[in-house]
Amino acid sequence: MIDVHDMTKKYGKLVANDSITLSVGGGELAVLLGPNGAGKSTLIKSVCGLLRFDGSVRIGGHENHTTEAKRLLGYVPEFPVLYPMLTVAEHLEFIAKAYRLNAWEEKAEELLRRFELDDKKKKLGKELSKGMQQKVSVGCALLPQPKAIIMDEPLVGLDPHGIRELKAVILELRDSGCALLVSTHMIESMEENWDVTYIMVKGRIERVCRRADLAANQSLEDVYFAITEGNGREDAR
Repeated sequence: MIDVHDMTKKYGKLVANDSITLSVGGGELAVLLGPNGAGKSTLIKSVCGLLRFDGSVRIGGHENHTTEAKRLLGYVPEFPVLYPMLTVAEHLEFIAKAYRLNAWEEKAEELLRRFELDDKKKKLGKELSKGMQQKVSVGCALLPQPKAIIMDEPLVGLDPHGIRELKAVILELRDSGCALLVSTHMIESMEENWDVTYIMVKGRIERVCRRADLAANQSLEDVYFAITEGNGREDAR
């Protein structure tokens, strides 16, 4: 569903992403790990069509910049960007109209209830806390019921209830056949349910790890630190 082939992104002479190849299938939860500056956010923004790059990115078989691909893809950025003068309810209505959704109101109400925003529907974007903004951002990404979802540090800023609900939503989406790519520093938050993990260092995929590859006494955290600690490499942006 999400297919990246030989993708390279440069900022002048700096190579932020160096020949990245990865794939996330339907019903698969892929985790993207790496130290600060490893190039994770650059990769995500490129996949979502926000940056130009060399190589190929396809969503459901469509080039990522096409309307067909964008209809299939949901995106939760690391830093939520809301319209300051739109209410919570108006953000969802805006998404519904942009995607030309039919009978979307019930789904919107469900998302608002689930993320404890149903009593915040009339609050403006500028009046919301960081955590509430993140919940609205998640709701906007999920409303069109995309077949593939990319999340960049989605748990940061959420309260315990929001973290619990989003983790449950991620699992439900995977079980329903959605392809998910989640970038996070909170390794323990994905420890139970991940299917494949891509570990980035200095703009490259250093290790592709599938759950079946781990020894019985080995954790994903063990693998991550074995690859990223003590390598003396500079971070790439």
